[in-house]
Amino acid sequence: MRAPRPKVAIAAVAVAALAVAGCAESDRGESGASQKDTLVFGVAGDPKVLDPSLASDGESLRVARQVFETLVRPEEGGTKITPGLAESWTPDSTGTVWTFKLRSGVKFHDGTDFNAEAVCVNFNRWYNATGLMQSPDVTPYWQDVMGGFAKNERDDLPESLFKSCTAKDATTVDLAFTRVSSKVPAALMLPSFSIHSPKALEEYKASAIGGSADNVQYPSYAMEHPTGTGPFKFKSWDVANKTLTLERNEDYSGTQKAKLKTLIFKTISDENARKQALRSGDIQGYDLVGPADVEPLKNEGFNMLTRPAFNILYLAINQKGNPKLADIKVRQAIAYALNRQALVDSKLPPGAKVATQFMPDTVEGWNPTVTTYDYNVDKAKQLLAEAGATNLTLRFHYPTEVTRPYMPNPKDIFELLSTDLQAVGIKVQGIPLKWTPDYLNATSSGSDHDLHFLGWTGDYGDAYNFIGTMFDRQKPEWGFNNPALFALFKQADSTADSAARFELYKQLNAEVMKFLPGVPISHSPPAIVFGKDVTGVKASPLTDERFATAEFKS
Repeated sequence: MRAPRPKVAIAAVAVAALAVAGCAESDRGESGASQKDTLVFGVAGDPKVLDPSLASDGESLRVARQVFETLVRPEEGGTKITPGLAESWTPDSTGTVWTFKLRSGVKFHDGTDFNAEAVCVNFNRWYNATGLMQSPDVTPYWQDVMGGFAKNERDDLPESLFKSCTAKDATTVDLAFTRVSSKVPAALMLPSFSIHSPKALEEYKASAIGGSADNVQYPSYAMEHPTGTGPFKFKSWDVANKTLTLERNEDYSGTQKAKLKTLIFKTISDENARKQALRSGDIQGYDLVGPADVEPLKNEGFNMLTRPAFNILYLAINQKGNPKLADIKVRQAIAYALNRQALVDSKLPPGAKVATQFMPDTVEGWNPTVTTYDYNVDKAKQLLAEAGATNLTLRFHYPTEVTRPYMPNPKDIFELLSTDLQAVGIKVQGIPLKWTPDYLNATSSGSDHDLHFLGWTGDYGDAYNFIGTMFDRQKPEWGFNNPALFALFKQADSTADSAARFELYKQLNAEVMKFLPGVPISHSPPAIVFGKDVTGVKASPLTDERFATAEFKS
């Protein structure tokens, strides 16, 4: 899962008011205990949008996972593909047409039927997108997975991987693709491929994106009327009070209805404030627990869950930001200058480790023989001298007002990395920017940045989702063009035999670390915590926690 896309401004919409400024207090009895059917969960940031087709940020997708369902989904607590709205899926002999057998008797939250035709309405909506719907900031995951559209309106868009959808009968649908791809069917687990009610999509004009590329205005569907088939239904979003409320879908057709009647996501951006709200009982859980708080909260009896490390924190080097950064020796010097082990030991949670490449070692294709850049101040100074870059000054952007699974305290990370760079003679101009939209705008487009750090949490268990997402084409974040590398990615993605594809992934990891577009920093096992009396939630490496199974101990 990526950071939220830049250049997106939430439209000023009339959102139904919800009197939850003190919701936890109103839900508490005289004993101070929370009601047993309502859970308030603290999150670090607001969702950007409620239509997951248009989202890439973790908080939007967290909500979507409760409201919507996909054809296939990850196993609970893991990355393996399991049935979702589809009971089974099989490819034809060419590997380009996949037949999905759908669950019967499923209804959307508006009471309309889920069927094969509804699946095609959704895929055709994405495929036939026009105008601002083709902006990389509006349909990020469609473009990452499928590439282009039926009619591309941008020169940089490739041919669409998706070709067509055919409803064979009410419970059988064929999805055709232009070629074999490692992304199918795994990528269909992404919340961005959630199936929406065709009636609601039409009624609330879900694709009527307004504004401009720099100031996207979302339709009412995306802000007030998300309509899926999931165990929870959208109730209201009190933007002013930073509170979003879901209610149980009483007509849910899955294996088990939600045990909670009400689920509330409450934005508390400050990490210490989230901790205190948990201790006081104002919330009954929160995400992105600070590394130093894991053991104390566990010892106090709170239910601490640790996700497997399925992420990467990296330092990005923008080769267009400063001409010297196009020199491999300068990029190597930056890599040797960083004491990544010290950062892991002092700032990241137990179980974190230094990254040698841009994906964790739990994913097939990880390569134990890639070029590594161990901390070496003398080597860094030597390379800078050889490159004629002994007086190098770099603009180093870092984010404020944010906590991410791979990045618990951005300012601390910046200070450590910048100190390392200064120790080898690189002058650092620190540029702090608010996470959204300022930081993401600055680092994801143009050439006005030299260095920044960002990260990625995997969406599904395939190497392409890590390294392909970052490096399979030109991207402003990195500022380089490497046709040979791009061609190797295309070859890997279209290799049907998994063993052969994994070998290509190993080769790609080796090539990326030789080319060194940036420096992989670390992998972290982020923690999520619940109240002492809350059970039933299983930690997911994909942050796909299922709140439908949450309950209070009696």
